[in-house]
Amino acid sequence: MLGSSPGMMDVYRLPRILALAVGLFVSGIGAALSEPVTREGIVFSDELGGFRLLSVSGSGTLADPFVIVEEVSGDRGITLLVKGLTRAFGNRVGTQHIVSFAVRKIVINRSDRVWRHYQMELREVPTRHSPYEDGLSFGQNSELGRTFVASNFPTIQRFDEPEDTLGFSGIEVAPGGQAEFSFIISDMSPVAKIYLFQEPLQPLSWRARPNFSELAARR
Repeated sequence: MLGSSPGMMDVYRLPRILALAVGLFVSGIGAALSEPVTREGIVFSDELGGFRLLSVSGSGTLADPFVIVEEVSGDRGITLLVKGLTRAFGNRVGTQHIVSFAVRKIVINRSDRVWRHYQMELREVPTRHSPYEDGLSFGQNSELGRTFVASNFPTIQRFDEPEDTLGFSGIEVAPGGQAEFSFIISDMSPVAKIYLFQEPLQPLSWRARPNFSELAARR
């Protein structure tokens, strides 16, 4: 800083700088960057940040789906990175797709907010939605892709176009609780990386439904 004594300023600022650096390092470890997990040649990673990948087990079949366990501590969107999906991996669930596998996902709420909605979206390119032409989907155009989808959220919405999205709602997941999901991931032209965007959502506003019996009685 101009006009100050460099020696004295360095002595007083050094402990603060070290404390800040340690704090950032520790917070980064807590937020993400677990070791990637490889199962059946597929690599699952939290390297894009915002959550912790705790474990992956299973083989991707209907009887033995990939079980992915995660901790989410923030209230922003996160992305699970999946690498190494190739034609050699094959179709493990019996749909018409070139490659396909079953997933059971367990997401633990480590944030300080209640989750009332949860949304997931598949992408091959992180900056744009997945169009029909890229072949990536939640088992699109298959009966199994529809019937296998399940969650402890009772209400499920599915959008195949213009993006591949699953939306879940109908319960509250309090801090410390967990959300559970089952679904199919499939691809007709597998690429080196796919992205599973996830976002716990809060309603923007809430408005009570009118009581039509009371309204009628007031007239």
